Amino acid sequence: MGSILINSDSCKCPVTTNQSKKEDKLMTKIGRRNDNTKKLAILVPFRDRFEELLSFVPHMKEFLDKQNIDYHIFVLNQIDRYRFNRASLINVGFIYTKKNFDYIAMHDVDLLPINDNLSYKYPLDGPFHVSAPELHPRYHYKTFIGVNGMSNKYWGWGLEDDEFYVRLKEKNIIVYRPQNITTGTQNTFRHIHEKNHRKRDMVKCFNQKEATRKRDHQTGLDNISYKITKIVNITIVDIPLTILNIALTCDKSFTPWCECNKPAEITKKNLDSNL
Repeated sequence: MGSILINSDSCKCPVTTNQSKKEDKLMTKIGRRNDNTKKLAILVPFRDRFEELLSFVPHMKEFLDKQNIDYHIFVLNQIDRYRFNRASLINVGFIYTKKNFDYIAMHDVDLLPINDNLSYKYPLDGPFHVSAPELHPRYHYKTFIGVNGMSNKYWGWGLEDDEFYVRLKEKNIIVYRPQNITTGTQNTFRHIHEKNHRKRDMVKCFNQKEATRKRDHQTGLDNISYKITKIVNITIVDIPLTILNIALTCDKSFTPWCECNKPAEITKKNLDSNL
């Protein structure tokens, strides 16, 4: 996969945010520069994790400055009351940033790189896993568009990365990983998630377990339904970042498990059609 810049015409994706001219100018300012520097958009799916964000932002600045990475952090803040949908938030972040950035990093707010040999530079060869087994890769925009982004079916925790890997594999896209890293699972990244304080949403309801263990050929970038209700530019210890308040839409006849605590009226016929 070559170094390809993607303009807005390269992806026929629905953009449901009413982005003003003022916001367009701001995105241009924080986006691509006039030189040949590749600009990285760090996409952080987010909900109620402010303490972790306070650690993440200064840590990433210190880490990326050592590699001379030109970047901007986008906090993809899910404000609706549905279950957390990491993959859909990443799809929204991609659509929002694709005009002004050269590549993206899908990055959890609770995972901090601590080995300076982990490169966040532009991936010349193709998708690059910064960490394993969890997926925190950097992508060309062409790669992400080529597989129609990520599935929108994954409400709650887990499996969206596995499904995304299958999408890449079906397109014969090689996923690269760091080489010659001498540190291990305990000292390559620092995981700051407090599992007792913020328990992962592992609940499975309706036919979620069956539907989300199969390749999703129905959803992705081209039919993500959402609204960006507010765009806020803030600083944390003088480090600029952008918060996108995102309200996702759930079709309960298609993915009723977006609200496990409020069972939707759905027929077995509809359930079977989603498998």
